Amino acid sequence: MKKYVCTICGYVYDPEKGDPDSGIEPGTAFEDIPEDWVCPVCGAAKEDFELQE
Repeated sequence: MKKYVCTICGYVYDPEKGDPDSGIEPGTAFEDIPEDWVCPVCGAAKEDFELQE
């Protein structure tokens, strides 16, 4: 699965880990996260993430 990085703070969303603190289960692809999800570190919007190369 693809990882996505926050362009504001550099947090990397790893689908294998998910974001349990925000209710995102491990194994959840970035594309399947709700649109209102925000970066758990800086609060940036989902649209502020880019595919990690």
